Amino acid sequence: MTEASGVRAEGEGSRQAAQSSVPFTLAVDAMGGDKAPEIVLAGLEMTAIRHPDIRVLLIGDETVLNAALRTHPKLAAICTVRHAPESIPMEMKPTAALRLRGSSMRVAMEAVASGEARGVVSAGNSGAMLALAKIIVKALPGISRPAMAAVQPSARGDVVMLDLGANIVCDARNLVEFAIMGEAFAQAALSLKAPSIGLLNVGSEELKGDERLKQAAERLRDSVLADRFHGFVEGHDITAGVTDVVVTDGFTGNVALKTGEGALKLAFGLLGHVFRTNWLTKLGYLLVRPGLRRMREWIDPSRYNGALFVGLNGIVVKSHGGADAEGFASAVDVAIDAVENNLNDKIRHRLEQLGMLGQPVESKEQE
Repeated sequence: MTEASGVRAEGEGSRQAAQSSVPFTLAVDAMGGDKAPEIVLAGLEMTAIRHPDIRVLLIGDETVLNAALRTHPKLAAICTVRHAPESIPMEMKPTAALRLRGSSMRVAMEAVASGEARGVVSAGNSGAMLALAKIIVKALPGISRPAMAAVQPSARGDVVMLDLGANIVCDARNLVEFAIMGEAFAQAALSLKAPSIGLLNVGSEELKGDERLKQAAERLRDSVLADRFHGFVEGHDITAGVTDVVVTDGFTGNVALKTGEGALKLAFGLLGHVFRTNWLTKLGYLLVRPGLRRMREWIDPSRYNGALFVGLNGIVVKSHGGADAEGFASAVDVAIDAVENNLNDKIRHRLEQLGMLGQPVESKEQE
């Protein structure tokens, strides 16, 4: 196989990337997502402009990718293509996806597990991605359950939320782990030295909530995170930005996330209806249009795309399957920030301080 348009491709039996002493920054599943690989490549072209010094292991159908890369010269200059003969459909069950040994998502995970790449990004099947990550990349010693974390907008700036759906049922230890991982993610993604942490509850009073929340709060108050632990927060505190990190179980976190997304759609839909009512409201729209445009930029979903599976022995980022090129590039930015800020080293350090580093204690409650 020859090089074309600056693209490095692995020849028969040769592994150029494996021979390098410097690992790839990221392994990217080029075939995952609703509009792969076109959107993936377009997003990575943006990444190549923003981060020309990173190295990308691009995984998927090499015939398709090598041909497509001819129109993405900046990406071609920073990537090596590795062939993977299969891709995981978005509707495939995780158990079935685990049996696809040659899938682009699995090959990407294996590159991280072997140390060949420092992180992986995929817009593919969420359930399959989490299952493969747990089995191949594996959890950090001391973490019983990896969580899904993402950045969300608030009135006071961006906020980190976790878990957003990876763990439906959690115990007190899981919530403490999420707090540790959320602090490290906020430091990496939001450049905060001492992010504040809140536990999502039905009220801010100490007597509110179930036993697991009370136990988690007590452990955090008695830990090295005590000076950063705000206490309990309520649903409206998320968008108010009361804390930099909001910790909750995956069921509640996913409901809160989807409710927030729906509220934003409703608000913009109602605004559109109001401004179309008559000529006066249409004139009013022309006057406030610059402000509305700025508001839309602040809460643009593309800007917040990219959920990080924290607590794994490698950086694993999930892009929304329907993301556009800008959205996928944002997900890649999340992964690069986590790599460059040594996210997992921060988590290990906190686990050691709390006496939790080592083999994790399995949660008694089942998902």
